[in-house]
Amino acid sequence: MYLTADALLILLLNISSGLVVYPNRIQSLITAELPFLATENIITALVKAGRSRQDAHEQVRVLSHEAAAVVKRDGLPNDLIERIRHTQFFEPVWGSLDELLDPSAFVGRAPRQVERYLGVGGEVEGVLGWYRREGKLGGRGGGEVVL
Repeated sequence: MYLTADALLILLLNISSGLVVYPNRIQSLITAELPFLATENIITALVKAGRSRQDAHEQVRVLSHEAAAVVKRDGLPNDLIERIRHTQFFEPVWGSLDELLDPSAFVGRAPRQVERYLGVGGEVEGVLGWYRREGKLGGRGGGEVVL
């Protein structure tokens, strides 16, 4: 089991050591997909504004299919929100579309989980504390754990 765990950790290190995060690419993917993710929130807001859920769902379905066709067939950007902004049925939510499309509304508990894991008193700090006490934290100046 030790050798298996060691091999898995080496593999994980090989995969993640060259990891590069491109924030602009992430933002472009969010921009492309967020309108589709937000459709349920838009439907809910329409229902709260007095629209029929069935009618709201049908309107969103039609516009979503049209926008998806433009993206897939023509390679153009996702224009679902522009379609919503120009369809009279959606007038009750026009003023709140920016709020409904806030990406932070779609991350759930992730920020709290990361803080709990990495933050003060979190799991990582506890493990690193043990390595510091044992004098095993150091290495090549990058904070590596030396066993």
